[in-house]
Amino acid sequence: MTENFLSVSALTKKIKQLVDQDSQLQNVWLRAEISNFKRHSRGHMYFTLKDPNSRVQCVMFAGHNQYLKFLPDNGMSVLVRGDISIYEPFGQYQFYVKEMQPDGIGNLYLAFEDLKRRLDMAGYFAEENKKSLPKMPQSIAVITSPTGAAVRDIITTLTRRYPLVKVTLLPVLVQGPDAPASITRAIIQANEANRFDVIIAGRGGGSIEELWAFNEESVAEAIFRSTVPVISAVGHETDITISDFIADLRAPTPTAAAELAVPNIQDLLTTIFERKARLIRVMEAKLTQKRERLASLDKSYAFRYPKQLVEQKEQELDRLQDTLKREYARLIERYKEQTLSWERRLSSLHPQERIKKELDRLALSENAVKRGMTEVMKEKRHQLSIQISKLELLSPLKLMDRGYSLVYNEDNKLVKHMEEAPLKTSLTVQLQDGQLVCRVENHVKRSENS
Repeated sequence: MTENFLSVSALTKKIKQLVDQDSQLQNVWLRAEISNFKRHSRGHMYFTLKDPNSRVQCVMFAGHNQYLKFLPDNGMSVLVRGDISIYEPFGQYQFYVKEMQPDGIGNLYLAFEDLKRRLDMAGYFAEENKKSLPKMPQSIAVITSPTGAAVRDIITTLTRRYPLVKVTLLPVLVQGPDAPASITRAIIQANEANRFDVIIAGRGGGSIEELWAFNEESVAEAIFRSTVPVISAVGHETDITISDFIADLRAPTPTAAAELAVPNIQDLLTTIFERKARLIRVMEAKLTQKRERLASLDKSYAFRYPKQLVEQKEQELDRLQDTLKREYARLIERYKEQTLSWERRLSSLHPQERIKKELDRLALSENAVKRGMTEVMKEKRHQLSIQISKLELLSPLKLMDRGYSLVYNEDNKLVKHMEEAPLKTSLTVQLQDGQLVCRVENHVKRSENS
């Protein structure tokens, strides 16, 4: 039964895992009022977000709040984005804030982030969908307001940098409720005209509301579907719109868009002049080289005595032909010798040859073993005869031939001293031709002088 119980820590961890894995609780936007605001010495912000009916504990770590453009305070209404998770030591859920905006522009900002997220997931921002701009476009369509400063900057810059390009203004509304449809229609018309190499779409700077036409989905769709490369030139360098993400190239300003769209004709002329001068130098050097070569050939032996040269070459051809034949015959002979050598080597490596050689070697080994054994046997026989001679010299039987005998007592032990043969005991005397059985009647000790 105890295996079915969870600890409080395990339960809290499971709940945290479930919350962290729920995508609907991640990247959540909230609109609420700040209370109990506290900034820690390490830079982290701890506060409560509340509305009339509920409240939630929040934390915004220093890594995220360092980018805030304002200082949060109690009672401030804000828009926040973050993730919901569980703070395990207390077992309570918290809102981990990653982004914060003052309430007011919040609706537009939320719409911007929502559209940006959806288009990004659909692949509208992918680099592989970006089109390259032509190096020297012949015709450019400028989609912007005909009365703003942007159109003057674009046309002036294009005319100054590359007067060969044809610039066509497609006037549109750049702000207001009708602006998105106007911009979308102009982009479609520029594609249908089939005469433009580049499209520059944009306007001057302004507030987020004034730039909002370039954050509309219809404009984003038209830019993405355009077969003509589009340069986005909306506002100033710090202004970012959805069009900037989808366009094939983003320019920080309308003037910069014109500079990116066309090359500088002065740079082109300088390059042309430099290449022309380089080409002239190369051609003159080439002509000088060819003239010298022609003069050398004109003075050569071949041009002055062509018949003698042909006869000389024919003679040289005969000599080379003879040399070729000799070398060919020598090469054939060398290949034949090499082939015979390979055949001999192959024959020597044939299994039968190997067996024959091994049998011959075995026979030699057997003969050597036999000779060795004969020598060993001869040596051993000689040593045996020597040992036999030594044994015969030490043999008691040989002593008996000289008149000696051996005496044994009743225990059949050799008698060497008198005390080993007590009186009245029997002794056996071993002679050369037999034995004598005697009885001890007396002991006579040998004198020192005898």
